[in-house]
Amino acid sequence: MTAERAEQEAIGVSRGGRTTKIHGVTDEKGRLRRFELTGGNRHDAAVAEPLILAGENDPDFMIGDKGYDSRDLRDATEDAGMTPVIPSRQGAVAPPDYDRELYKERNFIERAFCRLKDYRRIATRYDKLKRNFEAAVALVAVRMWFLI
Repeated sequence: MTAERAEQEAIGVSRGGRTTKIHGVTDEKGRLRRFELTGGNRHDAAVAEPLILAGENDPDFMIGDKGYDSRDLRDATEDAGMTPVIPSRQGAVAPPDYDRELYKERNFIERAFCRLKDYRRIATRYDKLKRNFEAAVALVAVRMWFLI
Protein backbone atom coordinates (compact mmCIF):
# COMPACT_ATOMS: atom_id res chain seq x y z
CA MET A 1 0.00 0.00 0.00
CA THR A 2 1.41 3.36 -0.97
CA ALA A 3 1.78 6.12 1.61
CA GLU A 4 -0.85 8.24 -0.15
CA ARG A 5 -3.36 5.39 -0.23
CA ALA A 6 -2.66 4.56 3.43
CA GLU A 7 -3.41 8.18 4.37
CA GLN A 8 -6.72 8.05 2.46
CA GLU A 9 -7.71 4.84 4.24
CA ALA A 10 -6.67 6.18 7.69
CA ILE A 11 -3.89 3.66 8.17
CA GLY A 12 -0.67 4.91 9.67
CA VAL A 13 2.63 3.17 10.16
CA SER A 14 4.17 3.29 13.61
CA ARG A 15 6.62 1.19 15.60
CA GLY A 16 3.87 -1.33 16.32
CA GLY A 17 2.84 -1.71 12.69
CA ARG A 18 -0.14 -0.37 10.80
CA THR A 19 -2.62 1.37 13.08
CA THR A 20 -5.70 3.57 13.05
CA LYS A 21 -6.82 6.11 15.64
CA ILE A 22 -10.40 6.92 16.44
CA HIS A 23 -10.72 10.50 17.69
CA GLY A 24 -14.07 11.17 19.31
CA VAL A 25 -16.25 13.62 21.16
CA THR A 26 -18.62 12.28 23.81
CA ASP A 27 -21.46 13.81 25.73
CA GLU A 28 -21.85 13.92 29.51
CA LYS A 29 -23.11 10.32 29.56
CA GLY A 30 -20.17 8.89 27.62
CA ARG A 31 -22.02 8.46 24.33
CA LEU A 32 -20.05 9.12 21.17
CA ARG A 33 -21.31 12.28 19.41
CA ARG A 34 -18.77 12.70 16.62
CA PHE A 35 -15.67 10.85 15.55
CA GLU A 36 -12.87 11.02 13.01
CA LEU A 37 -10.49 8.32 11.81
CA THR A 38 -6.82 8.99 11.15
CA GLY A 39 -3.68 6.99 10.76
CA GLY A 40 -2.11 5.91 14.02
CA ASN A 41 0.89 8.14 13.40
CA ARG A 42 -1.15 11.39 13.42
CA HIS A 43 -1.00 13.61 16.49
CA ASP A 44 -4.20 13.92 18.56
CA ALA A 45 -4.21 17.71 18.71
CA ALA A 46 -4.10 18.02 14.90
CA VAL A 47 -7.60 16.54 14.61
CA ALA A 48 -9.06 17.84 17.85
CA GLU A 49 -9.79 21.44 16.92
CA PRO A 50 -12.05 20.83 13.90
CA LEU A 51 -13.70 17.87 15.63
CA ILE A 52 -14.51 19.76 18.82
CA LEU A 53 -15.57 22.98 17.14
CA ALA A 54 -17.83 21.23 14.62
CA GLY A 55 -20.53 20.61 17.23
CA GLU A 56 -23.97 22.08 17.23
CA ASN A 57 -24.35 22.09 21.01
CA ASP A 58 -21.43 23.95 22.48
CA PRO A 59 -20.29 22.33 25.72
CA ASP A 60 -18.95 24.34 28.63
CA PHE A 61 -15.76 22.30 28.98
CA MET A 62 -13.29 20.47 26.76
CA ILE A 63 -11.69 17.65 28.75
CA GLY A 64 -8.66 15.97 27.19
CA ASP A 65 -5.52 14.16 28.22
CA LYS A 66 -1.94 15.35 27.86
CA GLY A 67 -1.94 14.49 24.15
CA TYR A 68 -4.21 17.49 23.59
CA ASP A 69 -1.92 19.95 25.36
CA SER A 70 -1.24 22.65 22.80
CA ARG A 71 -1.52 26.41 23.01
CA ASP A 72 -3.45 26.57 19.71
CA LEU A 73 -6.08 24.09 20.91
CA ARG A 74 -6.45 25.88 24.25
CA ASP A 75 -6.91 29.21 22.47
CA ALA A 76 -9.45 27.74 20.03
CA THR A 77 -11.55 26.21 22.81
CA GLU A 78 -11.46 29.42 24.82
CA ASP A 79 -12.47 31.42 21.73
CA ALA A 80 -15.42 29.05 21.30
CA GLY A 81 -16.53 29.74 24.87
CA MET A 82 -15.31 26.47 26.36
CA THR A 83 -12.97 26.01 29.29
CA PRO A 84 -10.08 23.65 28.48
CA VAL A 85 -9.49 21.02 31.15
CA ILE A 86 -6.19 19.60 29.94
CA PRO A 87 -3.17 18.79 32.10
CA SER A 88 0.13 20.01 30.72
CA ARG A 89 2.82 17.70 29.45
CA GLN A 90 5.72 16.88 31.70
CA GLY A 91 8.45 19.47 31.56
CA ALA A 92 6.22 22.40 30.58
CA VAL A 93 7.87 25.71 31.46
CA ALA A 94 4.70 27.51 32.58
CA PRO A 95 1.95 24.88 32.90
CA PRO A 96 -1.54 26.37 32.80
CA ASP A 97 -3.84 25.49 35.67
CA TYR A 98 -6.81 23.16 35.19
CA ASP A 99 -9.69 21.87 37.31
CA ARG A 100 -8.46 18.55 38.73
CA GLU A 101 -11.90 17.52 40.00
CA LEU A 102 -13.49 18.13 36.60
CA TYR A 103 -10.65 16.24 34.91
CA LYS A 104 -11.86 13.11 36.70
CA GLU A 105 -14.90 13.21 34.39
CA ARG A 106 -12.60 12.13 31.55
CA ASN A 107 -13.44 8.57 32.52
CA PHE A 108 -16.65 8.92 30.48
CA ILE A 109 -14.54 9.35 27.35
CA GLU A 110 -12.34 6.40 28.24
CA ARG A 111 -15.38 4.20 28.89
CA ALA A 112 -16.85 5.14 25.51
CA PHE A 113 -13.71 3.93 23.76
CA CYS A 114 -13.64 0.77 25.87
CA ARG A 115 -17.24 0.04 24.81
CA LEU A 116 -16.27 0.54 21.19
CA LYS A 117 -13.39 -1.87 21.55
CA ASP A 118 -15.65 -4.52 23.08
CA TYR A 119 -16.56 -5.20 19.46
CA ARG A 120 -13.74 -7.23 17.95
CA ARG A 121 -14.36 -5.79 14.50
CA ILE A 122 -13.55 -2.32 15.87
CA ALA A 123 -10.66 -3.34 18.12
CA THR A 124 -8.81 -5.17 15.35
CA ARG A 125 -9.98 -3.20 12.29
CA TYR A 126 -10.77 -6.05 9.96
CA ASP A 127 -12.00 -3.60 7.31
CA LYS A 128 -9.43 -2.38 4.83
CA LEU A 129 -11.55 0.50 3.55
CA LYS A 130 -12.01 3.59 5.67
CA ARG A 131 -15.68 3.93 4.76
CA ASN A 132 -16.44 0.38 5.95
CA PHE A 133 -14.59 0.90 9.23
CA GLU A 134 -16.35 4.25 9.77
CA ALA A 135 -19.68 2.54 9.19
CA ALA A 136 -18.87 -0.13 11.77
CA VAL A 137 -17.83 2.49 14.34
CA ALA A 138 -21.01 4.49 13.61
CA LEU A 139 -23.21 1.40 14.08
CA VAL A 140 -21.62 0.61 17.42
CA ALA A 141 -21.91 4.27 18.47
CA VAL A 142 -25.63 4.25 17.66
CA ARG A 143 -26.04 1.02 19.61
CA MET A 144 -24.30 2.63 22.59
CA TRP A 145 -26.89 5.44 22.58
CA PHE A 146 -29.62 2.92 23.35
CA LEU A 147 -27.66 0.87 25.89
CA ILE A 148 -26.58 3.74 28.13
